[in-house]
Amino acid sequence: MQFSFSDDQLALRDAVRDLLAKECPPAAVRAAWTSPTGRCAPAWNALTEMGVLGVVVPETAGGLGLDEIDLVLVLEETGRSALPEPIVETAAVVAPMLAARGDERAAELVAGASAAATHALSPHAVWADTASVIVAMGSSQTVVAPREAFVLGAVDSVDGARRLFELEVAGAVPSGAPQHDESEVDLAFDRAALGTAAQLNGLADRMITMTVEYASARKQFGVAIGTFQAVKHHLANARLALEFARPLAYRAASTIANDDADRAVAVSLAKASASDAATLAARVALQCHGAIGYTTEYDLHLFMKRTWALAATWGDAAWHRARIGRAIL
Repeated sequence: MQFSFSDDQLALRDAVRDLLAKECPPAAVRAAWTSPTGRCAPAWNALTEMGVLGVVVPETAGGLGLDEIDLVLVLEETGRSALPEPIVETAAVVAPMLAARGDERAAELVAGASAAATHALSPHAVWADTASVIVAMGSSQTVVAPREAFVLGAVDSVDGARRLFELEVAGAVPSGAPQHDESEVDLAFDRAALGTAAQLNGLADRMITMTVEYASARKQFGVAIGTFQAVKHHLANARLALEFARPLAYRAASTIANDDADRAVAVSLAKASASDAATLAARVALQCHGAIGYTTEYDLHLFMKRTWALAATWGDAAWHRARIGRAIL
């Protein structure tokens, strides 16, 4: 069994990190809060050119033909930059779903179109107003249709760059829709939860890094506050939680890629741990920054609010722990 990433996987991660550092700095995330779409087109276009949207899509559908183990590192980087784009919904959920169905719209997503997806545990469609295709997964019905087939109702979000919408099918369900397949829905949900967990781990890493830099520069009583034992303990606890959460996400990616029977438990372990690690990192970052951390002018709040939004998306930590409990009892 391979327990480490290959050189190619790490190279793809590094390339995405460099791309996002250039195309999606905090200023671009901040600008998305007040832009018409809430998105960052330069970053999306660059990721499309790199082939990121088709990482887990077969080559026959225009993708790279890789798997979730390759994608998990990429999505962690999108979290680290707080990328305001539907990368999880498009690259991890809808594109592979459509490719498995033989739906030609998978190639359109690989080429740069975007998708939105909803589920009972994640009922609000993110950036649905700019999506070309929307997948609405209900308990007994799955609707896959163009955006025009839905009536969209805007919903407020704690993260101003993360545009949310309630969906209502406009008229009858489009004809020719495949039958509802619970295994397909379960797989899509697990892919979404894993992708969100990876982004939360990236967010946690970014907030810890920002806080270490701040604590190294900010002085009180003539010394850096990072030399105080209490600050060290807070940051060490946050780093420890992240270092436990990361391998769980990588393990969950492996279970999806290899169709492992333990997939559901592995994904729930990853999402619950990532939600806990990121919310702890946000709390520690806010405490260590003090009053400046509360200001919207300071970049930290961009990452904290994305964390709070994603921790509750595709099942919160409590729901995933309950799922693990049901599986082992």
